Amino acid sequence: MNTHATEAHRSAPAVDPRPVYARATAQAAAVIAAVRPERLAGPTPCAEFDARTLLSHIVGGTLRIAVVGEGGDGLAVRPFVDGVADDAWPRAYAEARARVLAAWEPDERLTAAVRVPWGEVPGHTGLSGYVMELVAHTWDLNEALGRPVELADELAEFALSAAHRALPDPERDENTPFAAAREVAGDADAHTRLAAWLGRAPLAAHA
Repeated sequence: MNTHATEAHRSAPAVDPRPVYARATAQAAAVIAAVRPERLAGPTPCAEFDARTLLSHIVGGTLRIAVVGEGGDGLAVRPFVDGVADDAWPRAYAEARARVLAAWEPDERLTAAVRVPWGEVPGHTGLSGYVMELVAHTWDLNEALGRPVELADELAEFALSAAHRALPDPERDENTPFAAAREVAGDADAHTRLAAWLGRAPLAAHA
């Protein structure tokens, strides 16, 4: 992340993101529950991830921010998991979800400095960034599965606000894990606008 983005994070208002993150985890759990083994090799809006790899990243990223909430070094945690059986993704996510929500219960975690992939930031900013990541990847997975779950606009609006702070420049370099922002219709829903800002597009089957 560039210096401007890091400073934007540091100057962001100290909103408690924990209730939003908890709702985002519930939404993710609902989409993960809709996964069927025959869809695991299918494409997602993340061009480099099939559905199985995306699930691995959702669970791994959740474990990473859980370790951050526990006061550990999240960057030492690989943001993918291995060895999960095709029918065990809901259970794997449920375990990671319980751990991350418990880790972030103490109020002091919101003001403590934490290390996340885009730098050292206050805890509330770090967790807000993971709201963005989780909501975006939940949309990716929902797209891959044929949109079995109606996603909550208010989560996407929060995530989009975090995305604009984290990635204020619509153009991205090779060191940024998101493509350049895409054009989107002015009347697009919040999830479509979030996806577009993060360089994603709906799968062709849904476009």
